[in-house]
Amino acid sequence: MEAKYICYLEIVGIGYKANVNSEGLILKLGLSHDVMIKIPPSVRVFCLKPTLICCISTNRLHVTQFGSLLRSIKPPEPYKGKGIKYHHEIVMKKQGNKK
Repeated sequence: MEAKYICYLEIVGIGYKANVNSEGLILKLGLSHDVMIKIPPSVRVFCLKPTLICCISTNRLHVTQFGSLLRSIKPPEPYKGKGIKYHHEIVMKKQGNKK
C-alpha cells in the first residue's frame, strides 16, 4: 500500500497508552475498561510509541474520519490537557480556581 495520507495522534496523560493487535486498536485511557476499536481495512494503524498513533491510507477521507473517531473517545480537556489530540494541535489551557 502506498502511503499518501498520514495522521498522527498523541495520547497525553499518565497511564494512557495505545496498542495494536490482530483484533484492532486497544486504548487504555483511565476508564473502567479498555476501549477496543476495529480498524477499517482501508486504514493501517501503527503505534510508534505507546503514546503516539500513526494512521496511514491512500484515501484522505478514511484517515481523517478514523483520526476524528479516535479523538472523539477522549478529547483533550482544557485544564490539564489530558486526552487524545492531533500531533500539530495546540490545546489552550484554562487557569482554574485561585484560592
